[in-house]
Formats: sequence, C-alpha cells, structure tokens
Amino acid sequence: MQYDRTDARILEIVQKNNRLTSEIIGELAGLSATACQRRLKRLRSDGIIEADVSIVSAKAVGRPIQMLVLVSLERERADIIDRFKKAIRSSAEVVNGFYVTGDADFVLYITARTMEDYEQFTRRFFYENPDIKGFKTMVVMDRIKAGFAIPVEIPDED
Repeated sequence: MQYDRTDARILEIVQKNNRLTSEIIGELAGLSATACQRRLKRLRSDGIIEADVSIVSAKAVGRPIQMLVLVSLERERADIIDRFKKAIRSSAEVVNGFYVTGDADFVLYITARTMEDYEQFTRRFFYENPDIKGFKTMVVMDRIKAGFAIPVEIPDED
C-alpha cells in the first residue's frame, strides 16, 4: 500500500472531517473534485482508508457505562484465539477489541446501559466460555479523548 504527499494531505483532511465534499477536499489538497474522488476511491480500495465512521456518544444513546476489560485465555492456540476474535466481532457490546502482548491477551472497550447489564454480559461472554482464564474490568470514569485519527507520515518526494 503506497501513497504520495497529496494522498497524505487527503488523509489528514478526511480524518478531521469525512463529511466534506470532494470539491472541498480537492480544493484543500490542490486537486480537482474528480481527481480527489479517484484518489479517495483508491485509498479505500487499497485499505488505507478502512472505514468512514461517526463517533457517537455512548452516554447520549443510553450506554453510559464504559469499561476497558483485560482478557486472558487459558491457552494461546490459534483455534482458541480465532474463536475469541470471532466472538469479539459478533458482540455489539464490544466497541473495540485488541489482541495484545503483555499480561493480558486481549483488551476490550465495552459499553453497557447499567452495571446489571454488564454483569449479564460477563456471564454470557466470559463465564460461559471455557477458553477464558480470567478478565479484569476497569470502569471508565471520564473519556478524555475519542477518535481514530492516525498521524500520517508524509512520504519523501522522489
């Protein structure tokens, strides 16, 4: 996956606001709207832009309880890891999931309506799964920053 300086500028722009028109993005990046659309299409098809999303307030949609959960598996076998990854992807409560190194095998960001709902989720998702060795929950007291913007390295000109 390669991109140039103009692509890098487009990536910086759309990470700040992906609702801008191709005309505006093109103007900011020094391109025509058509050239900008072509580049955006390529950036998406190449997987450089993975998704166009809106960040929704968990509190505003009735899910004010937010947790970071460290999960340890009984064994690190490929089939167990793959099964747990699939469970993460299919769970609406799990907003983000990361396979990590260190003391835990996975870190999950989970939202819930109430602590009772979270307890029901833990019974279903963790306690009923024989592959789970244990989990530790950290309740989020305040979200300081929310986003997905990645610093974009600007390639050297050849």
